[in-house]
Amino acid sequence: MSHGPASILLVEDDAAIRESVADCLAFEGYRVLAVGNGREALEALRRGPAPAVVVLDLLMPVLGGAQFLEAQRADPAIAGVPVILMTAAIPSSTAALPRADAYLPKPFDLVDLLALVSRFAGPGTEEGAGP
Repeated sequence: MSHGPASILLVEDDAAIRESVADCLAFEGYRVLAVGNGREALEALRRGPAPAVVVLDLLMPVLGGAQFLEAQRADPAIAGVPVILMTAAIPSSTAALPRADAYLPKPFDLVDLLALVSRFAGPGTEEGAGP
């Protein structure tokens, strides 16, 4: 088993959203690496160590969520890292979206985000547990 809190790779181009989600995850006891686009996320994954889960925005500049997923799934070294896809564009069927391990519609409740993250990463540390 791993030691210490699970790590989360957060990929979001909107700085305000990125900061608030990262703060929330850190408050719950997770280690968070937050980056602004898919290219930075791929570089972080390839550098390692692998996070417990990637929380990925769909629409971003430089390298968007769909392109990130395509590159990640094509690389055997990082293909197994689960991805939660955040998007405001969730259609009635997720078949129109890139394949991810879970989907989180924007805007979202932090409770829903934490439930999904804990499904893949386990709970945050006891010291970080909020009210």
